[in-house]
Amino acid sequence: QVQLVESGGGLVQAGGSLRLSCAASGSWVSMNAMGWYRQAPGKQRELVAAIISGGKTNYADSVKGRFTISRDHAKNTVYLQMNSLKPDDTAVYYCSVEARTPDFRVWDYWGQGTQVTVSS
Repeated sequence: QVQLVESGGGLVQAGGSLRLSCAASGSWVSMNAMGWYRQAPGKQRELVAAIISGGKTNYADSVKGRFTISRDHAKNTVYLQMNSLKPDDTAVYYCSVEARTPDFRVWDYWGQGTQVTVSS
């Protein structure tokens, strides 16, 4: 009932910046939280950043001070601004939202993923 479309990934040199976008569409009662995960080949998926309804944000220790998560309520879009990128940031980045659907069930939805590659 919720579809997520991600964009903004690509190839960047170390020290560069990228901004990921995730636009939500569909039907829901409330969007409780939005966040970004990433997964590198052979590695477990990890939470990168999250933002909840009250605006509180959480970041993985590895990205604190470099990444910023934000949202635009009018556009139902969440962003991840990534600065000072490192090769270790290379991964597929997934947008995720927690939403309450019209039947009042809570679901976790995922985007298709966008590749971020940081070269040395």
